[in-house]
Amino acid sequence: MATRIGVFGAGGRMGREIIAAIAANPRAVLAGAVEAAGHACVGKPLTGGLVVCSNARALAHASDVLIDFTVPGALETNLDAACAARRPILIGTTGLLATHMAAIDAAAKSVAVLQSANTSLGVAVLAALVEHAAARLKAWHAEIVELHHAAKADAPSGTALMLGAAVARGRGASPLKAKPDRTGVRTAAEIGFASLRGGTSAGEHTVMLLGEHERLELIHRAESRSVFAHGAVQTALWLHSRAPGRYTMADAFGRAM
Repeated sequence: MATRIGVFGAGGRMGREIIAAIAANPRAVLAGAVEAAGHACVGKPLTGGLVVCSNARALAHASDVLIDFTVPGALETNLDAACAARRPILIGTTGLLATHMAAIDAAAKSVAVLQSANTSLGVAVLAALVEHAAARLKAWHAEIVELHHAAKADAPSGTALMLGAAVARGRGASPLKAKPDRTGVRTAAEIGFASLRGGTSAGEHTVMLLGEHERLELIHRAESRSVFAHGAVQTALWLHSRAPGRYTMADAFGRAM
């Protein structure tokens, strides 16, 4: 039987991509989709006789697993709905703060939660490669450059910060020492970030490890948002059968990446 997936954020670019990815996956079926009350797409038709609604709890109860690509301000409502219905939830929303992370930790005590700034398989593999390389090049400087479309608001991107955390893990350092600007002299312990915005890029990330007279570059380029949507659906299908707890993309796709 196909897994029923509910989508938070039906009117957003990623929400529309995820709905299309569910339709293309024979193991999944759209349970419904939600958007904020007053949004122009509320009441609009979906496949299978469904319409976009604004009731997060009703969607959660009608679903086997939930996918949330919305905004930080909607996270609490969506987590509450998932917990009330005891449904696993995949969170791809970026720009989250420490308070949001604490709310996710609390929700993970009662439902399975996977939160990731990037749901593409390629980036999951990239993060593993970055951690591996940083563990062997601990004294090298680390710089992360990311490019996104002109409308992206948060900077550095959630994926860039995720890759920075991979560098920090490889070095055995926690928390991440991020330096997102060019003021002052950067030490080898700090990780530099540069954020570029313009055009229609779905996302490009370059991790540079810089040593004496040589450098290593690891790059991922997303050519379409569909890679994130298909990865999210694949990950949600995996998450459906998990026990309560907090999971990562590495858990979903295997630690040996």
